[in-house]
Amino acid sequence: MSTLPFEIVLFSWLGCSLVFAGFWWQQRQTSNANLVDVAWAASIGLLAILYALMGSGDPLLRALTGVLPAIWSARLALHILRRSGRIEEDSRYAYLRAHWQDHTQIKFFGFYQAQALTVMVFSFPFFVLANLAERPGAWQIGLAVFIWTVAVAGEALADYQLSQWRTHPANRGKTCRSGLWRYSRHPNYFFEWLHWCSYVPLALDSAWWWLPLLTQALMLATLLFGTGIPHAERQALIRRGEDYRDYQRTTSAFFPWRPKQATK
Repeated sequence: MSTLPFEIVLFSWLGCSLVFAGFWWQQRQTSNANLVDVAWAASIGLLAILYALMGSGDPLLRALTGVLPAIWSARLALHILRRSGRIEEDSRYAYLRAHWQDHTQIKFFGFYQAQALTVMVFSFPFFVLANLAERPGAWQIGLAVFIWTVAVAGEALADYQLSQWRTHPANRGKTCRSGLWRYSRHPNYFFEWLHWCSYVPLALDSAWWWLPLLTQALMLATLLFGTGIPHAERQALIRRGEDYRDYQRTTSAFFPWRPKQATK
């Protein structure tokens, strides 16, 4: 691999900072930060396309680097956008707004810029892949595409099953236990993490093999210990109480697994 054109990363970071500053201004005007999640997902896909177009690596690897993240990004961003229009401000951001009583908007601006930084962190493997000169082996490409397909399809199915379940008024205040949600309390998070694993095989033959591996580990830690499962579980217990506690006792938190028998 030739010397990486890191100036592209610097200009991309500047662009992301400006984009997220714009979304911060939108949040300030509306007192609703939901669109930051849309911006996060969409920005990663757009950067992957940019890196693929400007990269100097193997053409097939550049194509995969541009197309796979872009499809994942578009689906996730559109899903979040549709969901955001039907709910009030997400409880994560409502909590921040309630607790950042002093200099709230300055703190929100810092939060939005931190989101821009995480976009750069999670998009960096695509920058590296787009500049790898040597094409991965056929088995590596096949494995990557297989994992990506299972992950994106699984996440889309989990989101669809939950949204359909919520359309029935009789289910209000109850916990979804149908479809993939029978085997995991957070199948959407599981398949989101699996998606990031799909890029690992593509870099195995390079000196940067550790980078996609590190990225999926960061995503796993975020989902298991950060803003993913812990927050979602707290909110579910507040809203659904004992019904959700029973769900916790019988259903795996993350990895899909056969449910346990309910205890009496």
